[in-house]
Amino acid sequence: MSITTPPAGVSSFRDLIESALANSVQLSSDCPDRLRDAIEYSLLAPGKRLRPQLVLMACELCGGNVQQAIPAALAVEMIHAYSLVHDDLPAMDNDDLRRGRPTCHKQFDEATAILVGDALQARAFEMVAQVQPPEIAARCCAELARAVGSEALVGGQSADLASEFQECTLAELEAIHRRKTGALFRVSLRLGAIIADATDQQLAALEDYADNLGLAFQVVDDLLDVSGNEGHMGKRLGKDSAKGKNTYPAILGEAASRELAEKLIEQACTALEIFGDKATALRELAIFVRHRNT
Repeated sequence: MSITTPPAGVSSFRDLIESALANSVQLSSDCPDRLRDAIEYSLLAPGKRLRPQLVLMACELCGGNVQQAIPAALAVEMIHAYSLVHDDLPAMDNDDLRRGRPTCHKQFDEATAILVGDALQARAFEMVAQVQPPEIAARCCAELARAVGSEALVGGQSADLASEFQECTLAELEAIHRRKTGALFRVSLRLGAIIADATDQQLAALEDYADNLGLAFQVVDDLLDVSGNEGHMGKRLGKDSAKGKNTYPAILGEAASRELAEKLIEQACTALEIFGDKATALRELAIFVRHRNT
């Protein structure tokens, strides 16, 4: 089974996020036109918006006001977009296609793509600083900074690049992707929960869910690079093998990788038991991640 579109429950905040994202990049004339165009091209590109939805879903699940979490939701999507723009650069993964369109450095130029990433990262912290009250905004800024810094997202990307054409154990691969992919899933849920003043038990459950969901997302991504549909994926397939990247199918084989993804999704759903039926949307999202084809 494969799924292209998230179920309705998972996409409940999609329109809200799309509208808020568009408003967030209504920049003044002080921003050069070419840079503005490239920012909009990268941030507003078609996407599933899973990470900002996780922020809002966690906030709602923990009894918070979703409107208060919108700045944090926008921030994580901006960080995600910036990371993709930089990952695609010739010095990184050197990709020319993203979400069915030319990557930012192909559509514009390499220098502009670097500046787009810089601008989106700065804008992300400008957005999360708007969370109210100010003491929660400060906590959220610190959470986001840790999640995207040298010990998490950026560190994971560095370790991933260093591992190309090198032997890698399963534990080492998981360590890479807990940072490169998982850290942003984890902080998305933490931000929403913190804004909702979640209990320690609720935070721990959401972190457990995020850790399993983030790894499952990467396992499925690796499987899709081997056996996915390029038209559905919107990017070149088979590039991981060509670049000597360590992947779950390369280490475990395809069948065992699918089994691992199933196990991780099951563990993610189990982590939500303390929320009962209120966590249905997060369970649906986990199932979507396992069976997605984009």
